[in-house]
Amino acid sequence: MTKGVAALALAGAIASPAAAQFRLIPKPKTAETPATRPQPTPVSQVQTQTPRPVATPTPRAPQTQTPAVQTPKPSLAPPQVQPTPIAPAPLVQAAPLPSLTSKQIAELRQLLTDAGLSQGLRRMTSTVTLPNDSDGMVRAALDYARAVHSGRLDSSDFINDWGLRPAPFDPAPGFADAVKRDRLAAWIRALPPPYAGYDGLEKGLVAYRAILTSGGWAKLAPGPDLGKGASGARVKALRKRLAVEDKQVSTSGDVFDQDLQDAVLRAQRRYGLRPTGVVSTGTLAALNVPVEARVRQIMANMERWRWLPQTLPAKRIQVNIAAAVMTVFDGDSPIASMKAVTGRPGNETPMLQSRIHSIVLNPPWNVPSGIAAKELWPKGEAYLKAHGYRIIGTGPDRRLQQESGPKSALGRYKFDFDNPYAVYLHDTPVQSGFNSYSRLDSHGCVRLEKPGPLAELLLKNDPNWQPDAIAAQLEGTKTVRVRLADADQVAVYLLYWTAFAGPDGAMNFRDDPYNWDALLAEKIEARAAVSAATAS
Repeated sequence: MTKGVAALALAGAIASPAAAQFRLIPKPKTAETPATRPQPTPVSQVQTQTPRPVATPTPRAPQTQTPAVQTPKPSLAPPQVQPTPIAPAPLVQAAPLPSLTSKQIAELRQLLTDAGLSQGLRRMTSTVTLPNDSDGMVRAALDYARAVHSGRLDSSDFINDWGLRPAPFDPAPGFADAVKRDRLAAWIRALPPPYAGYDGLEKGLVAYRAILTSGGWAKLAPGPDLGKGASGARVKALRKRLAVEDKQVSTSGDVFDQDLQDAVLRAQRRYGLRPTGVVSTGTLAALNVPVEARVRQIMANMERWRWLPQTLPAKRIQVNIAAAVMTVFDGDSPIASMKAVTGRPGNETPMLQSRIHSIVLNPPWNVPSGIAAKELWPKGEAYLKAHGYRIIGTGPDRRLQQESGPKSALGRYKFDFDNPYAVYLHDTPVQSGFNSYSRLDSHGCVRLEKPGPLAELLLKNDPNWQPDAIAAQLEGTKTVRVRLADADQVAVYLLYWTAFAGPDGAMNFRDDPYNWDALLAEKIEARAAVSAATAS
């Protein structure tokens, strides 16, 4: 069933560096939302969902929050209280498994065999031996339902920086109803995430597996840069390589003409590279990634979609960490976007969801001790003074704070949201980083290219903080924290998308700078193997 236009716009805007300037994006025409899909909930009605904790995340280095008042520890131990005996809870009898007819067993066998592959839960080379009895098939169906709806991973598989967690999901009631009404195929179809972005990956998985089955693509030989006017065997090989993914490319000829240059530009945009029309080292490396790796990349991104809630807030801010792009949504449509700078490998920006509750104007920077020790203290006090740092405290407890103002590493704006990693969105006085197509260069926080328009957008309903008042406040260096009204607080999602379908349906890929795709694919496959062994 066709998804709404707004959901399709989400898939395209989620990582597109071509839409990187902060601007208003015209809303698409309203499309009919399928009745079987959940409706977006207004942001004022959405309750922040607390992820299921796996381990207490370690606060990240980028920035300590403005110090809170410390509550002194009690000098005396709390009194010991004898626990009140509690009667044991009565045992809850698990509902009996529904009984399948022989026809339903056969139907489920075919559905699970096809769906497990099409939903990216296992590789083409893996096999699953399904049971023949009713109870065994029911358990296999419930296992599939949990995997495709909420993800294949166990809680122990999540690393610290994967701060998103799927909501608990019990497929048993829905399955029992499907068995009773003999609607197993409809139940299977309704399980995956209800997003066009996920559907685009599902179609992309089919396409790239077909490429894999057909033999994939040949690796291009290294050599001098290829541009318009070049000719020879390497140009002919380039044509064949591009034609595998781009049906507009002709494979005949060995001359780099205008049509081939246009094809190279399309490929560079699909891979998030600077569109030069010249095949140099970066473009060659992207084209030489094996199709097997692209398939696993698609599978990993499908898994991450399963970690999102079944309904995203209509008003939200999304950051694609891998592509370093921020997008603002209103009414479930993208209305603005801008370039961002996200964490470099080693200082990864975590995946998380939260709500922006405050904007700090003229924020000081309380330098984390790790950054201070590694990058600032060695430069000496003369350097620190020249760059607006002041030393607070003495001895081993001393710390650095950079004063607010034009030299502050946080610029003029800081957008605060609760999270255990101590990360946030902020301004920066250094704009040169936004000119690069590879913008992973922060300590983990997210720098924004144009934070001023974002602040005005979030404060548009506050009569005390209209644009003139904001501008007047920024003329000085006094720090002011503006608390957003509850109705104006907006959900924020930091996500890691390295594969997505563009508006034309063509697959787009980004680098996997944190190696999270490879790690996640390994974990998915390991869990699939465990499930297969259990089922057999």
